[in-house]
Amino acid sequence: MTSTYLPDKRSGPPVGTPPPAAGAARRRARHWLTAVVFQVPALVLFGVLVLLPMLFALYASFFRWGGFGMPEDYIGVDNFTRLLDDPVFLGDLWRCLLLVVLSLVVQLPFALALAVALNQRLRGRAVYRMLFFAPYILSEAITGVLFAMIFAPDQGLADHVLGAVGLDGLGGEWFADPSTVMATLFLVMTWKYFGFHMMLYLAGLQSIPAELTEAALIDGAGPWQRFRHVTLPLLAPTLRISVFLSVIGAVQLFDLVWVTTAGGPDHHSETMAVTLFQYGFKRYQVGYASAISVAMFAISLVFALTYQRFVLRRDLEGATTTLRGGGS
Repeated sequence: MTSTYLPDKRSGPPVGTPPPAAGAARRRARHWLTAVVFQVPALVLFGVLVLLPMLFALYASFFRWGGFGMPEDYIGVDNFTRLLDDPVFLGDLWRCLLLVVLSLVVQLPFALALAVALNQRLRGRAVYRMLFFAPYILSEAITGVLFAMIFAPDQGLADHVLGAVGLDGLGGEWFADPSTVMATLFLVMTWKYFGFHMMLYLAGLQSIPAELTEAALIDGAGPWQRFRHVTLPLLAPTLRISVFLSVIGAVQLFDLVWVTTAGGPDHHSETMAVTLFQYGFKRYQVGYASAISVAMFAISLVFALTYQRFVLRRDLEGATTTLRGGGS
């Protein structure tokens, strides 16, 4: 009679097999090692190129320093108190606020109207989208040189066009007149940046389900009612991001202003970034320029945190909930 050997199921794993807990610990260690390997180079670059300059600018803002050697003439918060008494910097704050208001009232609604129009079934709408987005692709330097030529006094294209239609009285020294320089500069900014916001709005509009608009149409809602009660609420997250980017862009505006006006005439188009450049690289008052950079950072940070707390909170909470739900 042949006997068959049956292994005992209660016996442990084969000799040399690690326990399950040890295997899970090794997998976690490999995951952490992979994350560290991929993140450390980025963190090093971020620290060297972003954090260290920020910390050094904060340190230098407490010194009277010309930019050569190490700061030694410690003056405390004198650079910051000087900011509060500097009419140029206070004017920069006013002009920044003016650009923000004009962007929210003129530029963004104009971009939204174009996005709504180009979201319809129009012949050649892809060409229109490309043409309207093309200015954003151009560099600020090219845009500045182009419009400096267009608005050149008496010789620019703008004056020639106005003269051809009998409106020569409206022409003049566009960038050289303190009463018109900010309006002209805002016109250039709108031409440069409205295409970016238009594409943001187009992406948001195309993510809205067509069934909702069709249901509103069946219920008898007119075009304005559909836009007001269906499209606009669903587009609100995109609008909030667009507003955020527009405000931060106005605070940091530099190259377009520098190429077209360099802050003139007599500081009437100067921004905080232009003032920073003037003091830091033209007058070699790097300590004071560092204080301006710290003020710009503080303004941007306070606005970003406040905007996130009171405006973007619902969007961020929805994203967090989605991520948690997807991972459960």
